[in-house]
Amino acid sequence: MPAQRINRGMQGVLADLSRYFYFRRRLVLFLLLLPLLLWMGIIYCGSLFALLLQSFFSVDDFSGVIDKTFTLKTYGDLLRQSANLDIIMRTVAMAASVTLASVFIAFPIAYYIVYRASERAKPWLYLSVMLPLWSSYLVKVYAWKLLMAKEGIITWVVEQLGLTWFLETVLAMPVIGGSSLSFSYLGMFLVFVYIWLPYMILPIQAALERIPHNVLDASSDLGAGGSQTFRRIVLPLAFPGIVAGSIFTFSLTLGDYIIPGIIGDSSYFIGMAVYTHQGTAGNIPLAAAFSVVPIVIMSFYLAAAKRAGAFDAL
Repeated sequence: MPAQRINRGMQGVLADLSRYFYFRRRLVLFLLLLPLLLWMGIIYCGSLFALLLQSFFSVDDFSGVIDKTFTLKTYGDLLRQSANLDIIMRTVAMAASVTLASVFIAFPIAYYIVYRASERAKPWLYLSVMLPLWSSYLVKVYAWKLLMAKEGIITWVVEQLGLTWFLETVLAMPVIGGSSLSFSYLGMFLVFVYIWLPYMILPIQAALERIPHNVLDASSDLGAGGSQTFRRIVLPLAFPGIVAGSIFTFSLTLGDYIIPGIIGDSSYFIGMAVYTHQGTAGNIPLAAAFSVVPIVIMSFYLAAAKRAGAFDAL
């Protein structure tokens, strides 16, 4: 009998709670989202705030101890020193070039998958696009390093084709060249494009699939040719997908420090500078200031994209 009374009492409490929450849907939604909000607010936003706060500290030149007095000295050092500005400009230029190349490569691939490939071939094409994402990031980078080495298969293929002179001419160029593809900006650019290309193909493919076929049929019925339909209909409607993909490729290239450390001539990029100042040099304020740079750049980029209406169709 006591056990039955306890069970009935618990059932009554649960019934009261059920009725209480049934008429308070917003409270239920808030309670369901509370763990995620706490995670985002404390772990993610809290860490970003701590990072931003440390960028306003400085390092004493004599003792090397971090001075927690609020100052803009670290940002002054970041913007005044030519070496730091070179790092920022080098990283932004690489991110922009990787993004543009990814757009020009990804758009024809996505267009073919959506409008030209047969229904039987589409799953295999989707699989081929996503397959590189299933392998290890480091394995892919080191594989490319071996492929582009002087004794690698790319050099061997070039030699068999009799194009050694062309490869040597490219590697002799002052900015993009180097001793081999694996120690050049060109090689780093190729690896970046390969690694991030799926992140550009998939958003563009999704944007193209959302274009109604009756719109394309209407354009054809009104006398528009294929090129005119592409310029006036397909490209504007696919623009949000291009912007979404560019956000991935541009931001991921801005913050990456593994590829520049493995491929290329070890010239610093923003990610490498943050890693070095945080660990080896022990200059945490300057590392934090470098970390703020991609955040500021992406904030301006997203604001410009939103102003252009790129997110309206997403």
